[in-house]
Amino acid sequence: MNLPEESNNKEYPTSKDDSASLENLELSSPESKPTVVQGKKRLDIRDLTLSELTEQLKELGQPTFRSKQIWQWLWQKGVQSFDEMQNLPKSLRDVLTDQFTFHTTKIELAQYSSDGTIKVVFKLHDGNRVEGVLIPTSKRTTACVSSQVGCSLDCKFCATGYLKRERNLTAAEIYDQVILINQLAEEHRGKKLDNIVYMGMGEPLLNYQQVLKSIHVITSPDGLGMSPSRITISTAGIAKMIQKMADDGVKTHLALSLHAADNESRSAIMPINDSNPLELLAESLNYWYDKTGVRPTLEYTVIAGVNDSIEDERNLAKFARKFPSKINLIEYNPISTADYQPTSRLDDFADGLSNQKLIVNVRRSRGKDIDAACGQLALKSR
Repeated sequence: MNLPEESNNKEYPTSKDDSASLENLELSSPESKPTVVQGKKRLDIRDLTLSELTEQLKELGQPTFRSKQIWQWLWQKGVQSFDEMQNLPKSLRDVLTDQFTFHTTKIELAQYSSDGTIKVVFKLHDGNRVEGVLIPTSKRTTACVSSQVGCSLDCKFCATGYLKRERNLTAAEIYDQVILINQLAEEHRGKKLDNIVYMGMGEPLLNYQQVLKSIHVITSPDGLGMSPSRITISTAGIAKMIQKMADDGVKTHLALSLHAADNESRSAIMPINDSNPLELLAESLNYWYDKTGVRPTLEYTVIAGVNDSIEDERNLAKFARKFPSKINLIEYNPISTADYQPTSRLDDFADGLSNQKLIVNVRRSRGKDIDAACGQLALKSR
């Protein structure tokens, strides 16, 4: 299955090296433990790099070309079992079943909004659950995927912030969300995914290596073949990891969940700001732009009485001018665990910024009736 390759965003620099090789990608060990069967530990086959898979198969007496065949079944065709690998001899499929596990992600529940949005509860192999969202518009279909089970950042206006962080997702679990949401897009919208945003549950930059691997398998020609310019990583603001993304040559788009543009206000709703204040974030975003040439997007959820004043507008404009940027103003979606309300000044706020020659977009809520809108993912089913 290949997802769309071309981007409509003319700003994004492209090269033949957009999809880096997976073969030598160094990965942190996933938190899910190897399966033990009759005293023997079995690795999840999708935790291996291509070179590791080749070595494992060599030890099993298999020719080198088999590793490429298996790799394509795993990451290009997105199969869910060894039995689906039909160009492999049955004897080899039996060996793979004996030597490896194949942890997969399943759709436990899909909820359908009146606006076409679909929220999905994914059940992981260990019983944990995360949510993802298919967001369709007249122009594009977007998958919003999670990177962690729960979250540790405690953002006060976000439902996920009230969940305990259980563990990081593996690259394969992130990839599975994309595969399954794409199937829903084809079934219900008649088209494949156009974009992927890492804006679901969890902080992507606190699961850096697995997020990076998931992006590689999604963009690799031996994977889904999607252009990295159609992918956005969103972070609550971990300055050193933003710089690392730039140093590592990550070719996706970057969004900062800003939500307040002075340190006192931001720390009150986003505790991560205490260790990553706006001054550090501005430095890291300047560094990102200098290295990549890609404008970061500032995500700003406008909340009544919290960050919607004229002074807040001035602070946002001042911060946005510290580096080339774009601003997404987001309609706040109320949650049961916090007593915040949407502002009545959203359009005025946007007009005030636009009048200052800043690039501003307003994102209206989608999927609110099924708790699928921005900030509402909390494993809650209506």
